[in-house]
Amino acid sequence: MKKIILASNNKGKIKEFNTMLDGIFEVVSMSDMQVEEAPEIGLTFVENALIKARNASAQSGIPALADDSGIVVDVLNGEPGIYSARYAGNHGDDEANTQKLLDEMQSIPDKKRTGRFWCAIVFVEHANDPTPIIIQRGWEGEILREKAGENGFGYDPIFYVPTHKKTSAELSSEQKNDISHRGKALQALLAELKHKSIC
Repeated sequence: MKKIILASNNKGKIKEFNTMLDGIFEVVSMSDMQVEEAPEIGLTFVENALIKARNASAQSGIPALADDSGIVVDVLNGEPGIYSARYAGNHGDDEANTQKLLDEMQSIPDKKRTGRFWCAIVFVEHANDPTPIIIQRGWEGEILREKAGENGFGYDPIFYVPTHKKTSAELSSEQKNDISHRGKALQALLAELKHKSIC
């Protein structure tokens, strides 16, 4: 099985990718390969995913997969957006980030609490790959006023999915992987990799 590095140390994300790529790729994390993070200086999800993928491939010497994802809230002009993981200041503090978003939206009426999770996935065969595969997908929902559910990570407990009448954190991992922004992007990426005979 072909080894691929996922440009992340986020345990929740690594678990999701491993589940979805099981039997297709052997997914290793940045910490498995002693890869140091690159500064995310892009202004879009795609730019940041490309930076991360090229960095991981350059340091590990193997093909790399990176995603940059976050939550985009309409009434906040797209915030937190690319800053979702560090919205409250410290990178990866899910509790603080979620609380900040709830605070920012305290006075927003229910009908204006629309938003989406957004995911850009990038695959490079090597660090200087001139034709990276780039996939973007969104997942529409609403921002709740309080948390519900124990599954998932990040903003999942306050992201309400109208089609399932549950938050993302109340869905099983199988359900989430089927319909989420990352799940849909990864399915599209796999189709593209098969088309190019990479997997």
